[in-house]
Amino acid sequence: MEIVDKLKNKNIRVIEIPKWGTYLRKEWENNFASHLSDKEKQAIYLLDNGGFGSYLWHLFSYKKKDCIEGEKAEEAFNNVRKNKCYVFFQHSEYALLLENAAMFNTDDLTDETNIDMYIVDKQFRWTFVITHETGWCGPYFSPKGKI
Repeated sequence: MEIVDKLKNKNIRVIEIPKWGTYLRKEWENNFASHLSDKEKQAIYLLDNGGFGSYLWHLFSYKKKDCIEGEKAEEAFNNVRKNKCYVFFQHSEYALLLENAAMFNTDDLTDETNIDMYIVDKQFRWTFVITHETGWCGPYFSPKGKI
């Protein structure tokens, strides 16, 4: 993954944490979508619904949580305080823990296309999401609470 090399070149400590994808997706759901019932989550395909793809970022595209979109989302991500962050993916068990991540910004993500990537601080206080449909949907930035 090119992102790992880019981050290491910026003196960001990158710890690869394989097999954490399911755990981090569930934590993301618990922290950002806990206000929705399971039925509401299924209606927006947030959860796997009988073999149909599930996407956590539908929380934002279906307007079920306030967020900032597009260039303003990128600006918010670039400006938010980052120390320790998780990076994980919609359809992968592979994840990263970043430490000393203050210099992490959207320039580091330019080669990460056609994937659904979630970035959160270690305490899940905010999230930045890049979708495989960027240009149509996303990117999104949202704090855990209200904007």
